[in-house]
Formats: sequence, C-alpha cells, structure tokens
Amino acid sequence: MFIPPGFSQRSVPLSLGTVAYVEADADFWATPPADAVPLLFVHGFGGGSSSYEWSKVYPAFAAEHPVLAPDLIGWGQSDHPDRPCTTDDYLALLSEIIEKLCPRPPVVIASSLSAAMVVRVAVKAPDRLRGLILVAPAGLADFGQDPSGSVINQIVKLPVVDQLIYRGAIATSEGIRLFLAQRQFADSSKIADDIVAAYLQSAQQPNADVAALAFVRGDLSFDLAPYLTQLTTPTVILWGEAAQLTPVETGRRLAALNPTAIRRFEVLPGIGLTPQLEQPGLTSGLIQQWLRSDLGGL
Repeated sequence: MFIPPGFSQRSVPLSLGTVAYVEADADFWATPPADAVPLLFVHGFGGGSSSYEWSKVYPAFAAEHPVLAPDLIGWGQSDHPDRPCTTDDYLALLSEIIEKLCPRPPVVIASSLSAAMVVRVAVKAPDRLRGLILVAPAGLADFGQDPSGSVINQIVKLPVVDQLIYRGAIATSEGIRLFLAQRQFADSSKIADDIVAAYLQSAQQPNADVAALAFVRGDLSFDLAPYLTQLTTPTVILWGEAAQLTPVETGRRLAALNPTAIRRFEVLPGIGLTPQLEQPGLTSGLIQQWLRSDLGGL
C-alpha cells in the first residue's frame, strides 16, 4: 500500500460496490475545528489511477481540515466489477461518496475527467458542495471533439487485442513509466520509482482492465462545455501548460464560458497534466492560497 504516514485506508459499501478511501488518523493529527470544511480529493482516470495521485498533497491539509481521498469503483483498492461503469454510474458514485463521507459540504479537489464529472455533480446539487478546485477538467469530447478517432481508441475496441495491449503495454512497469512520461509529466525526471510502483499495483488489480479500457475507448467522454455554463459553485482551475492529453487552450476556452463561477484560471508553466505529482509542493501551496482567498477564506 502507498499511503502516507498518519493516514489509514478504510472502506464503505455503496450502491456500485465497496469504495476504499484514505482518511487521516485521529491519533496522529490534531483534531480539525468542528466547523472545518472537508476536503475531498478525487483522482483522475488512466491505467493505474488511484487516490495515490493526491498522496503527496493531502497531508498538507490534515491538521486543519477533514481529508478524504477515495478510490473510485474500478480503480485502486475499491471493488472492480467485471462490467465497465458508465459516466452516469460515476456521477451517481461521486454524489453518494459526498453524501456518505462528508457530513458538511466539502471542497472537492479533482483532476482531469473526474474533475469534469464533479462539475456535473455540482450543477445538479449545488447545495452539497462548498467549492471546487479542478486540475485540467475536461470531458475529452469538449467543443465537438471526437475521442473515438484516435488510433489507440480504435485498436482497444478489438476483442482479445484490447487484453493483449492492456497486459503487455499498459499494466507493466515499463508501460506505466512510458504513459506517465508521455501523458502526465512534462519533466520525466520527476517520475520516481514509488509513483510507478503505485500505478502498477493499481493497474494489476483483478478486472482493473475493465475500467481502464472503457476510459481509453472514450466510453466515459462527454462535452463539458454545456455543464460549465450552468455552474454556480465557486471554482478555481489549475492547468499545466505542458499538458498533452488536454491542452491548455481547451482549458482557457472552458474557463471563459463562466467567469462568474470560475474565479481563477491558473496556468503552471513547464508542468504537465498532473501537477499534484510533478510539483506537489507548489500544488499544495496554491490550494492553500485558494482556500483562503478565492473560495471564501476556508
């Protein structure tokens, strides 16, 4: 397990299955104030994704806030159904996690496709969320983009071939490192062995290919733009300038759709898709700043 000191993994049965989540140990940290706003850290999608993605960031907040970091169904240590979850499944799951694990409306800190899904949750139930801090939120079919057109998308739709690709090119140490270097990091020297090991452990869980291949096929993609125009929850967006999967130009277009709710759009030069792993200290500092300013002095 790749869990920072002072945190433990727990689990909760939900409608889609049992969700594993990381929570601060009460005997390790000072108890946060009774009225402290919970922080819910939600990982993105991709081969080997899990709550580990935020493990270098959330310890910075455990003394002042209740901190929770779940593995979504099909990922990490949570249940892995033998059928792929749909976008609607994940929207319902996120809503249920918030309802079950957060006694007060949380600030949700999420990345990539999960961040786009959180926007939809906020649009549907704005009273259940205090704020959003989103890293490169994108539905991957934004502004009419067709995610089904890529070569890899077409290949993984082929029976048997998809399994060969997953086991031979995705769920291996070399495959994970290559994916991180090509898709998530601008500076590959920041890809430490513990990052590769954590992604690999998640990618090799039984049925882990089901959720991962659904993501690669584009089954979960949608156009975020119409939902962003309906957003009322105070939101901050962080975008790595060197993000490959979701270019910063897309981020600027999305942010411009709703300058009232989106209070800040911050671009990080020379950083890729996951600043929470590539530059966790910087990311933690920015989140702390935004909690105290743009999101109302939390």
